[in-house]
Amino acid sequence: METIMIVEDEQAIALLLKYNLEKAGYQTISVSHGNRVLAAVEKNLPSLILLDWMLPEISGLELCKIIRNNPELKNIPIIMLTAKGQEEDKVSGLSAGADDYVTKPFSVPELLARIKTNLRRVSTTSAPAKKEYVFHDITLNAIEKKVFRGENYVRVGPTEFRILKLLLSNPRQVFSRQDLLKEVWGNSVYVEARTVDVHIRRLRKALNEFGPDYIRTIRATGYSLDDHEIGEEDGEY
Repeated sequence: METIMIVEDEQAIALLLKYNLEKAGYQTISVSHGNRVLAAVEKNLPSLILLDWMLPEISGLELCKIIRNNPELKNIPIIMLTAKGQEEDKVSGLSAGADDYVTKPFSVPELLARIKTNLRRVSTTSAPAKKEYVFHDITLNAIEKKVFRGENYVRVGPTEFRILKLLLSNPRQVFSRQDLLKEVWGNSVYVEARTVDVHIRRLRKALNEFGPDYIRTIRATGYSLDDHEIGEEDGEY
């Protein structure tokens, strides 16, 4: 049975989540203080984390960054659950490593659908048909969930891992934002198209620390993995 960790300091919301998640067949763990979250995650290794942004002691945003920088925890899906609904807040949450972003007040059926989709993506990538994907010096190990450039280990979040796996599986093929949303996020969850750009930037930053940029931006079209020389058609998508 999959375990969902609820990180929420508002008791009424935490109880609402606990009730509906357990009714849907999940086990739950509840944490209400930010400084207790990391130890609870390390101890219980939940299948997914529902993470409130505004927490006592340490914010959910900082916790998200800490979890993503921990090799043992970084592949756990994180859904940010918060009243902060401005576009810049969403970008900040996704940039910190969240896989999804749900604003309060939220629809319980929609949240359950998002949880199911994120868990399904993890399950799908946990038993891949192919173990290793390679493009020049970039290597993705689909079994161990690791990415390397040459001998250098590259830290990427689970969403960036899925994007890179798709690009490595189809080198030089151009994917539009809608293609990436469909292949990486799935049809059952609404994600804004610009979310793709945030994750592409994060993936580029991680990979380019150790080598040249092979992620090509084709203006008004999409993204691809290519070893071309930078040309006129490249630029902001």
